[in-house]
Amino acid sequence: MKFFWIIPFFVLQGTEAFLMKNAKLKLCLQASKMNGSLLLQDCNPESDLQDWSWRGDSLINHGTQSCLSMVGVNRVQTSLCSSTGYMSWDCSNMLLSPLGSNQAFLVANKKGVTLNNVRGPKAHWQDGADRSICEVKAEPDRYFTAALTSTHMYDTAASNITLALGISEVQLEELLWFFRREDSSAWNYSVLAISLVAMILGLILLSLNILQNRKRKRSTYIGAERMVPQAELEAKQALMSLQEYSLAELQKQEQVPQDQRSGDVMVQWKDGTVTSLYTERPEDAM
Repeated sequence: MKFFWIIPFFVLQGTEAFLMKNAKLKLCLQASKMNGSLLLQDCNPESDLQDWSWRGDSLINHGTQSCLSMVGVNRVQTSLCSSTGYMSWDCSNMLLSPLGSNQAFLVANKKGVTLNNVRGPKAHWQDGADRSICEVKAEPDRYFTAALTSTHMYDTAASNITLALGISEVQLEELLWFFRREDSSAWNYSVLAISLVAMILGLILLSLNILQNRKRKRSTYIGAERMVPQAELEAKQALMSLQEYSLAELQKQEQVPQDQRSGDVMVQWKDGTVTSLYTERPEDAM
């Protein structure tokens, strides 16, 4: 689990293919599917048999999925990458030499390629853009950068894997340490500033919400206060009308003559006058 982060790097390391063109003959190195032999043919970027890629210190052909190997004193061919033999190459100044050999370089001739002590243009190898294949190997891989940013330390049991990278364990430790101690203050300050802005914005929204609620409650309270006096006024007007009506009735009743006698029938006319129905005649009139 400690080095799962580096697995994608080993899977993708060196997947970018390039042509191996000889600087003198202007022909490209091509692998054969039959017997692992190597040929020099006209450069064809569409041919998988002419596509090569670095995987650590090994050169892999994409068409045969085999590695460039030294199988004899001066003989070179492709063979299975898992087999034993000289498959690691040292690349310097466009010169390819097997690791551990004494000044033997990969040289092109009319028959193919071989190992020789010649350092001239026949031993110079370029890619399709006329760059040294050593520069292609030295280019930083984007997956390697992503892998090194992990904070997980690789286990000592994975020391064999570092051989495929073409670097030692000490160099890999230095790279890991460099990326672990990378200054992240700019990122921290940015996150802090964003947090402060978010907090201020939240406080502003909270204040606006509180003010809006208070305003709504005040409007409701004022509307209720206006409705209460109006209801009270209507009730008072109704009470006053009732009182006036009762007073008028009482006054009408008081207008009844006080000199009424027993047996008299009193009549109240429409104009409000009250008279006796039967007028008592004087005794001498009888």
